Amino acid sequence: MKRRIGLWAIVSFLVAGSWALYALAAKLPSLTSGDPILYLVRLTCPIAIFSSYPIRLYWVLLANTVTYALVALLFETLRQKLRQAR
Repeated sequence: MKRRIGLWAIVSFLVAGSWALYALAAKLPSLTSGDPILYLVRLTCPIAIFSSYPIRLYWVLLANTVTYALVALLFETLRQKLRQAR
């Protein structure tokens, strides 16, 4: 269980880092609310919902990692309870 939660956290860190690198390479601060890529960013990086506030990159990475780790903890707990119920 700990290993899976750790993997979720690592993947979420990489996802947020990849979006940051993509934004730097593509110079995306000029995104509007109608851009289709923005929906994908908000889906995979929940802290992007607060994009109107200036948030430093390391806080975005940390928030995304913690969010995915909590989701993984929830799923793993539910998965264990369902396995025990069988």
